[in-house]
Amino acid sequence: MLVRVAGPLVFGIALLFAGSAQAQAPATVPPEKVKQLFELLDDPSVKAWMAEQRNQDAGSTAAPAAAGASPAGASSDAGVAPSQMNTMASSTLDRIKHHIERIVRTLPLLPDQFERARAETMQDMSRKGPPGVFLLIAMFIAAGVALAWATYRLTRPFRLWIIAQPKDTPIGRAKKIGGRTLYSSLLIVSFALGSAGAFMLFDWPMLIREIVLTFLLAAVGTAAVRMYLAAMLVPSFMNVENAVEVRALPVTNETADHWFYWLPRIVGVFAFFAAAFILLPGLGIDQDGMLVLSTGADFVLLLLLLVAVWRRPRTQRDGAHQSSHTATTWLLTAYFVVLFLQRIAGLNILFWFTFAAFFLPLAIVLTQRGVNFVLRPGSDDAGRPTIPAVTIAVIDRGVRMILILAAAYFLARVWGLNMQSMRDGDTTTNLILRGLINVMVIALAADFGWSIIKALIERKLGIETPHAVIDDEEVPTLDPQQARLRTLLPIIQNILLAVIVVMAVLMMLASMGIEIGPLIAGAGVVGVAVGFGAQTIVKDVISGVFFLLDDAFRVGEYITSGRYVGTVESFSLRSVKLRHHRGPLFTIPFGELGAVQNQSRDWVTDKFNITVGYNTDIDFARKLIKRIGLELAEDPEFKHWVLSPIKMQGVQEFGEYGIVLRVKVTTRPGGAFSMKRKFYVRLRQVFKEQGIELPFPTVHVEGLQNSHGAENAPVEAKPELKMAVAQSHTNRRRKKASTTE
Repeated sequence: MLVRVAGPLVFGIALLFAGSAQAQAPATVPPEKVKQLFELLDDPSVKAWMAEQRNQDAGSTAAPAAAGASPAGASSDAGVAPSQMNTMASSTLDRIKHHIERIVRTLPLLPDQFERARAETMQDMSRKGPPGVFLLIAMFIAAGVALAWATYRLTRPFRLWIIAQPKDTPIGRAKKIGGRTLYSSLLIVSFALGSAGAFMLFDWPMLIREIVLTFLLAAVGTAAVRMYLAAMLVPSFMNVENAVEVRALPVTNETADHWFYWLPRIVGVFAFFAAAFILLPGLGIDQDGMLVLSTGADFVLLLLLLVAVWRRPRTQRDGAHQSSHTATTWLLTAYFVVLFLQRIAGLNILFWFTFAAFFLPLAIVLTQRGVNFVLRPGSDDAGRPTIPAVTIAVIDRGVRMILILAAAYFLARVWGLNMQSMRDGDTTTNLILRGLINVMVIALAADFGWSIIKALIERKLGIETPHAVIDDEEVPTLDPQQARLRTLLPIIQNILLAVIVVMAVLMMLASMGIEIGPLIAGAGVVGVAVGFGAQTIVKDVISGVFFLLDDAFRVGEYITSGRYVGTVESFSLRSVKLRHHRGPLFTIPFGELGAVQNQSRDWVTDKFNITVGYNTDIDFARKLIKRIGLELAEDPEFKHWVLSPIKMQGVQEFGEYGIVLRVKVTTRPGGAFSMKRKFYVRLRQVFKEQGIELPFPTVHVEGLQNSHGAENAPVEAKPELKMAVAQSHTNRRRKKASTTE
């Protein structure tokens, strides 16, 4: 750690102390005012103004005195227009050319500026000398490392607490990551206090004080990035068990090790250059010299970024596709090269907008993946604990809103804008920018509010479809409250989405200075016209509202309406979807439903008939039926469905070939179908054992002539004829039974 922290510091101070013995003879530096004059003459706007003045002077002196000659003003106008067009068309190219010329012109002058900076630095530290300064700096760094080590030893219980947190629950993972982040912060503060704090206790020369303290803060910032990355990525050198599950991002070990290796180095180089650029102007390096040095620093950072991009490991997504990984690498290379060229050309505003166009969406995507990964449901062994969807939505959208607002504020400052100037200014640019900022804030607020509402509704609905709830007696019933919520909440969700979108659009238009009063009035007139032209749709919507208010049916219930039969699957504002038990899906407008028969509410009573022979003991048959009903009521397969067991009501009628008995059973909705099938099987078995006849229709035909010529001998009918007659009797009996019900 001592080498990593002291490296940038020692290298920066050594660079400032280095002489220029091998430099060429110093060139004559022009006076400062002459340089300013040259820069002013190179300004494109000044060039345009001078060209305009020359054209005006030439036009006024060359104007003929004759009456038929063209006036001087015409000559002047002819000279101004091309100049103005040239200025507007090539101003950007002129700025780029001027920027590059400054770099080339200043490059030979850097050795002299560094020589002056070295002389001033050596003069300020002549009392102690470079060896004494380096020794004291090493002592300060060692003090910081010692205090960080003492903090490490004293916080062992806290480290053990972090390790003891469960990794199978979202709360446990969040505590692990939060604990590691807090622990890294403690080590960083300890190192900063031990090094920078000890440094501030000594009486230093002002220049050396600024140099050492600036580079020391750069080293502390680099160490902070490294520690925070270790807390988030958990690289393999930490030897953490199941490191993949306790990271802040869903990445592999190879990816975590790669970016933990390269990101601190890139940030360290950037911090060193930033510290140097803070100090160099005070040491005599002018703006042109800083421009040349920044170009070199940008090139070094470009090389580091390209090496990190090209050496990154393949992820699980592109591991099987070599072309995808290569294409992404080349796109990133082109992006960073474009950023470097924009810096060289001096297009700073465009550079920062291009920078934000990539890194802002990247930060949003990484934040979303990290939140969903850390707060994912727990394992089955831990009971699958979950975090409320509202909490996840608030964290995700809150961080996203903070990132977008911070990026917008930063880009506005880069552009030279501030909210005070936009409030006070009435120019078209200020009005447009102010409107765009208001639109962005309204859109973020609408997205934030909608995400919370959506999460609340999804939490109420549940992730799965309506399911049977097991109560204390393990009775599988459909929760009425859940069914009611699944019926109403999707419609409420769509209505709220429409309301939020409309309100957000109106607020955006109002923030941009557009009068929304006429728009609302016009929308009302259009709504009335559409209502008259779409009476059927209005009828369907209103009918649906009253069906829902009456609680006529819910999602998951089996209903009958006219010729439509099925299970309610979903709703819209205009129609309901019914799934027939054979599979077809009906989409029925509410206006066509009419009377609805709901077969899934509370209980159902099923009545059916059984035919026994005329010689059957009715009372004995009633006892047998009751016994079978009680047995089925105690069967584990049916006991939770039965409200009233199967029993005989009495004799329904005397049929054509037996006595018809009426049987009734009361169950929960959907519980009688399979139980009736088993009842029939059990009834046939018991009746056969007790000798009770279950009659069926037979046919005896007389009067047919036999094959031997006997005229009156009876002949047995063919099986086909018997089957036809029996089927006819059965159909008549069923038809008669249905009419009596």
